[in-house]
Amino acid sequence: MQADAVKVIEIRQLRKKYKKSDEEALNGIDLTVYKGEFFGLLGPNGAGKTTTISIICGLLTITSGSVVVGKVDVNHFPRQIRRFIGLVPQDIALYPTLTVRENLYYFGKLHGFFGQQLHDRIEDLLSVIMLQNHAHKLISRCSGGIKRRTNLIAGLIHRPEILFLDEPTLGVDAQSRNLIFEYLRKLNSEGTTIIYTTHYMKEAEDLCNRVTIIDNGSIIKNGSPTALIKETPDCSDLGQVFLKLTGKDLRD
Repeated sequence: MQADAVKVIEIRQLRKKYKKSDEEALNGIDLTVYKGEFFGLLGPNGAGKTTTISIICGLLTITSGSVVVGKVDVNHFPRQIRRFIGLVPQDIALYPTLTVRENLYYFGKLHGFFGQQLHDRIEDLLSVIMLQNHAHKLISRCSGGIKRRTNLIAGLIHRPEILFLDEPTLGVDAQSRNLIFEYLRKLNSEGTTIIYTTHYMKEAEDLCNRVTIIDNGSIIKNGSPTALIKETPDCSDLGQVFLKLTGKDLRD
């Protein structure tokens, strides 16, 4: 990373312990994300990815340590960061009894957009992500791919500077996945910082310029996919690196 790179997320000695738990979910992690990165946060089930993302987005309080997003201390001013971050959760966060377009109007208004500005933004997103012909459909009657694409643009309707994506292609077909990838690359090329979590290592290898692998609440490796593959013996892709570092035992 260049010396003059701008830090957009800086985490220092972050710890999180849930009530009634004997172990820490996060045990003193340090993590930095720079402006314009396509950054992958990878780990097995229960590794601490969701806890980390939830804390960065101001949805969970910390036990100790510090989290700064932009120049905002998340632990003290969690609401201030919500205007410049977008979150696309793994679960479909849409209203099934509303249409695709009605959902987008609802989330746009939550972010303070109204009138022609909101209308133009929605129509532009529907066009880019190829949902114009489905905009009138109830979410409950949409395919998995349409739901995923709507879920995606609902999280970025307010043009966030930092976009968090949790398994955005889960359960979608190859065509929808390819369209989502193309759009994410375009967003990133235009300056949006993307933090990406996935269990599909091929996705992370193809999309991310840097990844961090987390397990048991600790960071175990950090670097570009190419560098990690090169420095890990007997590994020819990121998936092999991941298994070598985290083990092959099943995680439930």
